[in-house]
Amino acid sequence: AGSPETKQQGDPATSPGGPRAKALARIPAAKPPRGPSKKPGGPQAKAPVGSCKAKPPEEPRTNPGSSSGVLGLLQQLGQQEDSRQRAAELFRWLVAPVAPEEFVKQHWEQAPLLVQRGNPSYYGGLFSTADFDAILRSSDVQFGTHLDVTSYAEGVRETHNPVGRALPAVVWDFYQNGCSLRLLCPQAFSTTVWHFLSILQEHFGSMAGANTYLTPPGTQGFAPHYDDIEAFVLQLEGKKHWRVYSPRTSTEALPQFSSANLTQAELGEPLLEVVLEAGDLLYFPRGFIHQANCLPETHSLHITVSSYQRNSWGDLLEKLLPAALQMALEEDVEYRQGLPMDCLRYMGVTNSDTVDARRTAFVEKVQRLIKKLVDYAPIDAAVDQRAKSFLHDCLPPVLTQSEKQLSVYGFPARWQDGGPHNVDILITKDTEVRLLHHGIVRLCNEEAGVMLYYTTENSRVYHKEEPKYLEMDPEYTDSIEFLLSSYPNHVSVDTLPCETLEDKISLATLLFEKGILTTKKPLMQM
Repeated sequence: AGSPETKQQGDPATSPGGPRAKALARIPAAKPPRGPSKKPGGPQAKAPVGSCKAKPPEEPRTNPGSSSGVLGLLQQLGQQEDSRQRAAELFRWLVAPVAPEEFVKQHWEQAPLLVQRGNPSYYGGLFSTADFDAILRSSDVQFGTHLDVTSYAEGVRETHNPVGRALPAVVWDFYQNGCSLRLLCPQAFSTTVWHFLSILQEHFGSMAGANTYLTPPGTQGFAPHYDDIEAFVLQLEGKKHWRVYSPRTSTEALPQFSSANLTQAELGEPLLEVVLEAGDLLYFPRGFIHQANCLPETHSLHITVSSYQRNSWGDLLEKLLPAALQMALEEDVEYRQGLPMDCLRYMGVTNSDTVDARRTAFVEKVQRLIKKLVDYAPIDAAVDQRAKSFLHDCLPPVLTQSEKQLSVYGFPARWQDGGPHNVDILITKDTEVRLLHHGIVRLCNEEAGVMLYYTTENSRVYHKEEPKYLEMDPEYTDSIEFLLSSYPNHVSVDTLPCETLEDKISLATLLFEKGILTTKKPLMQM
């Protein structure tokens, strides 16, 4: 799957891929969903925890016009020189009118946020049913890999995926018969979604993925469940009735893994109940149970943007503690000393209630050795390994037209008049360069040597490619750090801290050829 928001662990086995009539016959007739009470002026949220119905008092700093939609927003963000600023402004737009600082303080990993904008065109151009239909017609969308056909009725959650390509006639027949359609990796097919997520991932410092959900009127596609990701639900078309529930126990707060499908009997009263309309936003942290159904009068299309899957302190320690123990074993003889010969007689569960001085001494020794591990913990190296994994997860960057002209992707090498023309990349000591974006590289000092991991050659399909890296001569590490610290400013190649001018030009040329560096001016005027 191309998203942190993967299939639920509780998804039942896929129905056999025979005639659709057999699968569709198993879907009970949809009953009108129970919606929230309606009052004059439209649906009202129940227990509006963190709700915001007012329109923004002022536009986000990017000031996108209401008619420009997401495409206009992305174009304006492209005028920002610093990719970190682009990411911050996109997130500000996502949660507006709530300030990002307020969101982090009051909601992130803590409580849901509801934003009712009253602006159906707010997400205009991001993704639509027309886009979905065009993807089915023009792309190799495969059932199960890219698209799930689902239903939930009378407490039964089912998946009805046939085998093979998801052709429009088959997909729309499922939809017409009451099935929901989940596109698992829209970023692989939609350039706009790819562009949107590729910017946002730099703000999170964690993979940003997405799924889209198209639901027929009067139906529900999924059972109640909680996820292992931070979820931002962007309502694109139609309406959808949502119910969100607090974690039932402390062990379900911020879980490492998604839940199985839950029954209605396992739920209490919802913390939040609302009908989302186009332009609205609903955020809820991982561990918050949720379910959503379509109202009888209209379909629903939403996209769930997700992040922070397995990005906790515990996940960092999973990398850090084994490395600390290995270093302690190598450097400290106390960790290599043998256990007491008689420890099996007084240690273990059967002896846990025994009062014995030897037990006390044993436990104190273990505690002291654990505390000493901090002295051997390669914290920065462990964070670098997390960053390395993140760069493998990342979508490749989307270049603006200006960035393309100044990078290898716009270099005018071509076959012409019987031979190759404009092939030589002529970088000199006076060429001014900078990183394409700040978050596209990471230096890691590993056993095999110093590696520079990068994202410019990643695939839009999650982990389709192996991690991309360059093995660097240690003398080049200062130059990489110099480029990182200088960003977003350009620096001349002659200022790179390499020993010789030849090394400076060689390094700059290599990084340019990998799409990591851009130049201040085109290397070749056409």
